[in-house]
Amino acid sequence: QVQLVESGGGLVQPGGSLRLSCAASGFTVTFYTLSWYRQAPGKERELVARITSGFITTYSDSVQGRFTISRDNAKKTGYLQMNSLKPEDTAVYYCNAARLSADYWGQGTQVTVSS
Repeated sequence: QVQLVESGGGLVQPGGSLRLSCAASGFTVTFYTLSWYRQAPGKERELVARITSGFITTYSDSVQGRFTISRDNAKKTGYLQMNSLKPEDTAVYYCNAARLSADYWGQGTQVTVSS
């Protein structure tokens, strides 16, 4: 059974940090591009960061320099380290794994940045 399970979300003050994890099972994650998306209330889902099977990374302009995406294929897990968090980072964060016609999503984890 294919699964992506996100964890690590929560409530954090502005300027704080969180590390999200995405645990994959049921498929060989090594060959997949892993991405993090987020969706804030009333807004469309947007791409936050992406890491290819070859470890090439890309970031949205809004998180460049603050967030770092990584992956550990041995642990079948992707990560999103989020530093210098801002209230506008508040959203549900989703993990995605994609390769050719395969496209898998996690259930999402809530990140709230508030004082």
